[in-house]
Amino acid sequence: MGEERRSLPPTSTNTHIPDGFLDAKTLAVTAGLAAVGVTTAVRLAQAQLPPRRVPLLGVTAAFVFAAQMVNFPVAGGTSGHLLGGTLAAVLLGPSGAVLVMTAVLTLQSLIFADGGVLALGANIFNMGMVSGVGGYYVYRGVRLLGAYGSVAAVPVAAWCGTVMAAIATAGELSLSGVVPWSVGVLAMAGVHMVMGVGEALITTLVVLAISRTRSEILADEAGGLPSRGMGETVVFGLVISLGLGMFVSPLASTWPDGLKTVAATLGFLERAVTTPLVPSLIPNYVLPGIASPAWATALAGGIGTTAIFLLVLGVARLLVPRRRPDGGPASPSP
Repeated sequence: MGEERRSLPPTSTNTHIPDGFLDAKTLAVTAGLAAVGVTTAVRLAQAQLPPRRVPLLGVTAAFVFAAQMVNFPVAGGTSGHLLGGTLAAVLLGPSGAVLVMTAVLTLQSLIFADGGVLALGANIFNMGMVSGVGGYYVYRGVRLLGAYGSVAAVPVAAWCGTVMAAIATAGELSLSGVVPWSVGVLAMAGVHMVMGVGEALITTLVVLAISRTRSEILADEAGGLPSRGMGETVVFGLVISLGLGMFVSPLASTWPDGLKTVAATLGFLERAVTTPLVPSLIPNYVLPGIASPAWATALAGGIGTTAIFLLVLGVARLLVPRRRPDGGPASPSP
């Protein structure tokens, strides 16, 4: 149909479903599901998210964006990166996680050409709803198992969230007629079971650090979140995110991620549309006009991290009223 199709360059940092992998009906279904999920999340946030937790949405989005730029080697020439949906859900609740992931994925698609514009609904559904919301309820379920459940809840949920998102992607590829279900699910789940170990480790370390310093930030402890010290927490989180985006991301692995590896192995990588439908300002996280690749990536990371923080903070301020109609503070997100 006049669209340029070729295999993605091996050093590309694109990590989400690109345009060309899914057919029109699958794009329509996933876009509809994503729209319902985001609309529901907005309504829940307006009704239940405490205004004092709004800055946490911004800093969580900044951290997820920056962490997703840091691909780590897994095995066999494949890399992985943090999805972040389960982490966001543990910190903010499921509705907050959907909002954060939607903002991150939208910015990545439109500004950095990471993930297809037409496939944005599928990426939001997989990484925000399946991984984020699904991972959250795995987390809640495992916590019911007592003391051992409390210890295992975060890593198990993060690992399950990664694998569930991979299975959802396999289902979408099958529905699109790209690969048979039995082939796609084995390939996607197999790779992401290994990648999920990294997701579990990173998520657990972050949650553990927060629980040791400010446990009231966690979604299940949010009822007593004090306003004092929130500014320091947000600034500290933003500094860490900027550090990841600017100084760690240039060192990220250039090996292909799990989806790209599966696509190359099963022979559908060439379906990817590599000419973005919307011209991106900073394609592949490399700021144009900078001679040094490391600096080009570092500056792109800094710009993206700051932009997503301000975007989510601003939108959340508009969505969440400072005081509820009854004059009292909002109740915690479910």
